[in-house]
Amino acid sequence: MSLTHLDSQGRAHMVDVTDKAVTFREAVAEARVRMLPQTLALIQQGGHPKGDVFAVARIAGIQAAKKTHELIPLCHPLLLTGVKVELRAEGEDCVHIEARCKLAGQTGVEMEALTAASIAALTIYDMCKAVDRDMTIESVRLLEKLGGKSGHYQREGEPT
Repeated sequence: MSLTHLDSQGRAHMVDVTDKAVTFREAVAEARVRMLPQTLALIQQGGHPKGDVFAVARIAGIQAAKKTHELIPLCHPLLLTGVKVELRAEGEDCVHIEARCKLAGQTGVEMEALTAASIAALTIYDMCKAVDRDMTIESVRLLEKLGGKSGHYQREGEPT
């Protein structure tokens, strides 16, 4: 096994995908933001002074997926055909974020999905930090990947 972003001399380089087939590719990632129950209640009741926290975080996640190549040096710029960011309360003190990215292309969209979930979580933190500085962003991880040479990956123990 070798790292694809290193050449034979160990120098960083962008992977050449010129000869790879264009195939359908999809990735799903998640993140969670733990917070005080009062903070989550404020978000859910629409009483946050900065506005609809979930709507702003959703847009931030979508924008981040589209700009992943500008944030992570060796990522290819991709023509995403679909980005979906879903946010929901989980219990009394957590927001669960799920980001799904799709395209027909020559390279995968795992980094785009992970970036979308991460930036949505950071946006929640930014919008709510004035009322809850103890929030914790956790469990940023890839759940599933479809397409490409390596085929289907699904994190063990996760539903389909």
